[in-house]
Amino acid sequence: MSPTPPVAAHSVRAPALAAQRELHRLYRRVPDVGDYAAMTGIEEKWILPKARAYEASAPRFGSAGELLGALRELLSEEEASLPESHTFLAEHATREQFRVVVREFALDGLTESESLLPVVPRLPYRSGMAVFRVLIDELGCGNEDKAHSQLYRDLLAELGMSLELDDYLDTTSAEGFAYVNMFHWLAGRAASPQYFLGAYAYFESSVLYGFQSFARAAQRLGIRNGGYYSEHLYIDEYHSNHMRTAIRVLEQPDLAKIWAGVRLTSDIVGEATETAIALARETPR
Repeated sequence: MSPTPPVAAHSVRAPALAAQRELHRLYRRVPDVGDYAAMTGIEEKWILPKARAYEASAPRFGSAGELLGALRELLSEEEASLPESHTFLAEHATREQFRVVVREFALDGLTESESLLPVVPRLPYRSGMAVFRVLIDELGCGNEDKAHSQLYRDLLAELGMSLELDDYLDTTSAEGFAYVNMFHWLAGRAASPQYFLGAYAYFESSVLYGFQSFARAAQRLGIRNGGYYSEHLYIDEYHSNHMRTAIRVLEQPDLAKIWAGVRLTSDIVGEATETAIALARETPR
């Protein structure tokens, strides 16, 4: 196996805000022929070149086990080198600045995991069932009050913010749209669902350190409905294990595509988080 590439600075730049907003609109409707052409055009300029590049440069893993070992190394390096922005959020952000961060992720929080459902029937049966077990938890096991999207609504309500998704279409950054659009692409648009397996295996594990600053900020600010963040810290160790299983049980894993999903998600999540906190810092204290 080739050495694991060092962790690079987050480098996937979202296209123009107008393009990301349009892509989000297209993903939320039943597309006609023209819509398909528009989606493909935006994807070809944004996410497809990066996916192909990461796939082409992926290490020559000898097995799924080697890939998962490289994923552990990547996660460990990221956790050890979290940017200063996480410290700012955890220890210094005001309530108004925290609201800006919450606003930036509202498009995702209000619809969490709904866009992921199309990936299940695209996967081989055993892999799809492992993913479905994760999605069942994300959707509250059918209990509306426990669904992660409801936990986000509770958080928004406490902060005096709108519960209507359309109210965030004109305030979300290009990077925030890209964060949401990435999950749509991975689950339903990417040519192979194996990109999704790498992406979500990374995501469910990275949340265990990535959400620490969000949870600490909510606790410090006395926010009662910070359960959206603490729930992820509680359940995502279980989810990350299931995502690893979803990769291990593949009879014909495309390890380069799985690795490309890992690296894409690391980049796009990192950029969205950095953008959200940068916007918060611009807000008067």
